[in-house]
Amino acid sequence: MDCLFCRIANGDLAANMLYEDEQVIAFHDIAPQAPVHFLVIPRKHIATLHDLSEEDDKLLAGHILFTAQRLAEQLGCEEGFRVVMNCNDLGGQTVYHIHMHVLGQRRLHWPPG
Repeated sequence: MDCLFCRIANGDLAANMLYEDEQVIAFHDIAPQAPVHFLVIPRKHIATLHDLSEEDDKLLAGHILFTAQRLAEQLGCEEGFRVVMNCNDLGGQTVYHIHMHVLGQRRLHWPPG
């Protein structure tokens, strides 16, 4: 499999890492859209949100969200931040390995676009 995020998770490609554990890794986005912009991804390859299993729901999805919250606070986003997960082409997904964007330290408008 030639998945960009799997290669980062396996250590085959470098990334500006923030955090890693047995289930997830987090790293700074290469094209930040806010002063704080990082991604949280599972080590397990899951192409889209449509591919989450019931097991992933119980064990992994919450861990991704908790990791995002904890890192956002550590990076100074106490006043607020946004989390975004895109699904498939129409939803804006460009890398087919689920990932959560976390953006903060600037006013974020709604709707996002």
